[in-house]
Amino acid sequence: MVMMPETNNTSRKELLKKVQEADFFALELQLFLNTHPNCEEALQLYSESVKKAKALRNEYESNYGPLTAMSTPAKAPWQWSRNPWTWEIERS
Repeated sequence: MVMMPETNNTSRKELLKKVQEADFFALELQLFLNTHPNCEEALQLYSESVKKAKALRNEYESNYGPLTAMSTPAKAPWQWSRNPWTWEIERS
């Protein structure tokens, strides 16, 4: 198991949780809009939530590496498998 310094590990987990929350909120709004396509308030919230999720994802990836293989630069050597996987980070 990869052991990260506690302060770095804690901030990494906190930021990852924020990414997950933002992605979840955007997905929930997307599902709501499937049944309420004319709701302007939901459309505005969806637009804002997608921007926030993207910003949080970019912040995480610039500090800790890619969250998905599609975020990995297509250059040699392949970097996707070089960072610890989410489950390899020590849980507290």
